[in-house]
Amino acid sequence: MEKAYKLEFAGEKSGSLYVNCCGCSKTEPLHSFGPALKPHYIIHYILSGKGKFSIGGKTYPLEEGYGFLIAPEELAFYQASEKEPWTYVWVGFSGTKAEEYMKSIGLSISHPVFRSERSEELYQAVRDMMEHNTYGVANDLRRNGQLSLFLSIIAENVPLSEKNEGDRANTYVRKAVEFIQGNYCNPIRVTDVADYVCINRSYLYTLFQNSLGMSPQQFLMTFRITKATELLQLTSLSIESIAISCGYQDPLVFTKAFRQMKHMSPSAYRKEIQKGESRRNKEHLEQVEEFISQIEQLNKG
Repeated sequence: MEKAYKLEFAGEKSGSLYVNCCGCSKTEPLHSFGPALKPHYIIHYILSGKGKFSIGGKTYPLEEGYGFLIAPEELAFYQASEKEPWTYVWVGFSGTKAEEYMKSIGLSISHPVFRSERSEELYQAVRDMMEHNTYGVANDLRRNGQLSLFLSIIAENVPLSEKNEGDRANTYVRKAVEFIQGNYCNPIRVTDVADYVCINRSYLYTLFQNSLGMSPQQFLMTFRITKATELLQLTSLSIESIAISCGYQDPLVFTKAFRQMKHMSPSAYRKEIQKGESRRNKEHLEQVEEFISQIEQLNKG
C-alpha cells in the first residue's frame, strides 16, 4: 500500500517537452510496482527512506537523495524497503525532444540512476505542478516550465563520467553547431561557442577536427560565407547589409573572408551569378549544398 497524491494531465499531448503526470507518495513497507511498462518517461526522486529499483537486468539499491529514470516501454520494477520505506516525488513526461534531453543529461537504461542534494527544489517543482493542475494554457505553460526546471536541477548533478565519452563528444559538437546556426548573424567568437557548451577552446578544436575535419573558426567562417552566398544569390541587399546579416561588423573583414573562401569578392560573385549557370557557379552551388548536407547529417546524429 501507499499514500499517494497523483495527477494525470489530459491537455494537448504535443510539443518538445510536456508533463503527463506527477505526484508524491509515502509508501508502506515492501510496497512495489511491476515488473511493468510505462508509456512515457518517468523520473522518481527519493525524499526519504530506502528501496530498490530494477531495469535492464540490473538492480540498484537506493536511498534518500537518489532518483531513477524509467524509459517508455521498458520493463521496470521498484520496491520500498521493509524497515525504511521510501517517500518520493515523480514526474512523467513526453515530447519530441524528451529522448534527446535524457541523452544529454546522461540518463538511459544503462545509466538510469542519479544523485542530487537539491531535494527541496525538486520537491517544490513537483509541488508547483500539482498546485497548478487545472485545464488552461497558463497552467500548461506553468507545469511544463517546472518540468524544465526539474530536469535542469538533475542535469547539474549528473557527473560527466556517467556519460559515454563518444556520446558526450557528439553532443558537444552538435550543440556547438546549433549555437552557431542560431547566432552566426551576431558577432560571436569561438570562445563564445566554447563557453556555451561549457568546455575549453582547445577541446572544442579537437572535437571539431575529429567530427568535421575543420576547426571551429573555420566552421564558423564557412557557415557565415555559405549564408552570404545565399543572400547574394537570392536578394539585392547591399554588400554591407549582407556582411552585417552574417555577423561581420566590418564589410572589409567580410570581403577578405569571402575572398579567402571563394577566391573572388562578394560583388564579383554576385555578377557571376547574374551571368547564368556558368561552370564556376555550379561548383559554388555544389559546395553550398555539400556543406548544408554535412550540417544536416550532424544534427541527425
